[in-house]
Amino acid sequence: MVRVELPAHLRTLARVTGEVTVEVVGQATQQSILDALEASYPVLRGTIRDHMTHQRRPFLRFFACEQDLTHEPPTAPVPEAVATGREPFLVIGAIAGG
Repeated sequence: MVRVELPAHLRTLARVTGEVTVEVVGQATQQSILDALEASYPVLRGTIRDHMTHQRRPFLRFFACEQDLTHEPPTAPVPEAVATGREPFLVIGAIAGG
């Protein structure tokens, strides 16, 4: 099981509190984690990744084990601590403005 922490607006949309866990089949990658998350919480489809391209939405970033994984290839393995559930995969809403 992989632990996922979502920003507040996505937790509200998914009607969850705190972090969620998802079952990832095969290797744990950003893509497989997000696929499992969207399968478990269909309301999140299109909110984190574009429906057609599956590209990350602007103003969302991915972190794990104090590392910014945002610009890593989606098929790259996540850190072992995330894959084993010891550390969460974080979806963070970026802050912008002036």
